[in-house]
Amino acid sequence: MGFTNKDIYQALTTVEDPDLKKDLVSLNMIKGLTVEGNHIKFSVVLTTPACPLKELIKNNCIEAIHKQVGEEVTIDIEMTSNVTTVRDNTPVLPEVKNIVAVASGKGGVGKSTVTANLAVALAARGASVGVIDADIFGPSIPTMFNCEKEQPNIKKVGEKNFIVPLEQYGVKLISIGFLTPPDNAVVWRGPMASSALKQFMSDVEWGPLDYLFIDLPPGTSDIHLTMVQTVPVTGAIVVTTPQKVALADAIKGLQMFKQPQINVPVLGIIENMSYFSPPELPDKKYYLFGQDGGKDLAEKAEVPFLGEIPLEQIVREGGDSGHPAVLKEGPIAEAFAEVAEVVAQRVAIRNASQEQTKKVEINV
Repeated sequence: MGFTNKDIYQALTTVEDPDLKKDLVSLNMIKGLTVEGNHIKFSVVLTTPACPLKELIKNNCIEAIHKQVGEEVTIDIEMTSNVTTVRDNTPVLPEVKNIVAVASGKGGVGKSTVTANLAVALAARGASVGVIDADIFGPSIPTMFNCEKEQPNIKKVGEKNFIVPLEQYGVKLISIGFLTPPDNAVVWRGPMASSALKQFMSDVEWGPLDYLFIDLPPGTSDIHLTMVQTVPVTGAIVVTTPQKVALADAIKGLQMFKQPQINVPVLGIIENMSYFSPPELPDKKYYLFGQDGGKDLAEKAEVPFLGEIPLEQIVREGGDSGHPAVLKEGPIAEAFAEVAEVVAQRVAIRNASQEQTKKVEINV
């Protein structure tokens, strides 16, 4: 039997991207299609290397071609990716495709732990990732990445000096903790902290990144306003625990991003310390701080629920030792990896369905 490239494209028009709700051909995700005899070869360019639906899309392509062209054909599909963006080539962070703010209403909910593990998980899946530790007064990222005693280099480009970010576990990092003695308190007024964050955005040689996570301090402060006034943020993640007091503060964090003057899309809510499973009873879940608080909040606020992270000793040990839990094998690593994939998925959906975020130009 004879068939052409056109026949293959026609078959692939029946395969839909489950997130974007359009077919792969109209989304321009099919590249390098060749037909040699009964052998078909092409690439599918996904919106993120961390796509959780990669195998489903691949299998749907094979099934569609077999159905419309014939069972006897052999099919070679390469699954690649090109992370989407709605950011312009702006002066600040020009090569960064997506800026993701990670916030919490209150301290102690594990926001920095979640940020570190999400970043490492995405880097392990082939994405280029960076983290700005924007908690100027209580930086955690140096400890969580086991580089407390490291200092970044300075690189001169033309007449300007740029800070070269440190790199650990495939993630580029910057923190005030790299620039001040570890035992010294940072006693600054708000404008000085805001100035430091601006420098982390404009005076650091980040280079091309798919995702830049900004690990914000708890609450709503000058730092948050400085961020949205300096760069257009792709989206925000709010981290909470199931406790009532944490949820009450998380609502405030959500509402800050939703204010008309700020208007940053909320990618969703992550619930940390959701439950505890004893090692000897891995299938048993103890909801020490309440159950489904984050899920209920997401439903009430009409934002996605991105997933839950169990309360496990390995997470605390990973943070203290500087080896994030997602690097180890086991249920907790799988939980972080699944949430990271959902975050990447939500970024792709946001980029396909919403307009570019604008910088906040007014004083709020």
